[in-house]
Amino acid sequence: MEANGSVKIVAQNRKARHDYHIIQTYEAGIALLGTEVKSVREGHVNLRDAFARVQDGEVLLYSMGVNPYKNRGYTEVDERRVRKLLLNRTEIRKIQRQVLEKSYTLVPLSLYFKGQYLKVELAVVQGKREYDKRDAKEELRAKRELDREIKNRRNP
Repeated sequence: MEANGSVKIVAQNRKARHDYHIIQTYEAGIALLGTEVKSVREGHVNLRDAFARVQDGEVLLYSMGVNPYKNRGYTEVDERRVRKLLLNRTEIRKIQRQVLEKSYTLVPLSLYFKGQYLKVELAVVQGKREYDKRDAKEELRAKRELDREIKNRRNP
């Protein structure tokens, strides 16, 4: 087993980092069933279309796909069911204020084990425009080119 403070990333939402400006991130626990945790440990999880909402003072995660555990026996669980995220009450209020006032969105960025506990990195985000995405690609291309040039100068 892993040490208490170690972090093991299970899944990441790379598309979210490309499509959104990240305003603020939060670490949240997630309420799962036993067979779902076993399936997540094996890496059978998908965050691509997942999003979160604040409803009745709770943060709920929608559209996160967890494939059924292969040795689950007779239990049947919907793989795209709504899951509750475990956050502090003050964090929930802060998130709710940001989402309502500034029309931001809640998106999970990654799913990871912190010690023995499964955590979700939840982000308050704002959508990027098409030209923002092009600018980001251009900056990345320029940075790679600069790094390549520096590397070539060091090793003639």
